[in-house]
Amino acid sequence: MAANTRFAVALHVLGFLAYAGAPVSTSEQLAASVNTNPVVIRRLLASLREAGLVASQAGPGGGWRLERSAEDISLADVYRAIEDEPLFAMPARDPSDACDVGAHVQAVFDPLAGEAEAALIERLEDTSIADMVVEIALRVGPCPIDQHEIEHQPSLGAMT
Repeated sequence: MAANTRFAVALHVLGFLAYAGAPVSTSEQLAASVNTNPVVIRRLLASLREAGLVASQAGPGGGWRLERSAEDISLADVYRAIEDEPLFAMPARDPSDACDVGAHVQAVFDPLAGEAEAALIERLEDTSIADMVVEIALRVGPCPIDQHEIEHQPSLGAMT
């Protein structure tokens, strides 16, 4: 079973847009940073655009930019924009009703899964894309792409 990486890639893309400080970045630049195909990035950017997190600029010198400030984009905003499936899901096939466990496991697990996802979203609300970028800058310094200055703030600790 492969893990879903859409959320992690979305954080990477938004972090790149905030960290680089360039007015716009192309899907090719973003894909090179993620080390994936630009088509994958464009599909992801479409979801982020629908959520109002990024906007595109057409034409020569065009590309993608943050639609809101990095401080105003929580990791929960990104999670909700990207993840259209529940965090935990039962198998596609229904278990056997003839089995006591099979007949009741979903009813027992669903409330736990809902609580776990709510706790995750609550934690993600506490961290912004800007917080993530500050953590990166504290580790490596200002972005070498255009020497954009990142304000060094105290480490978040929880991000490490």
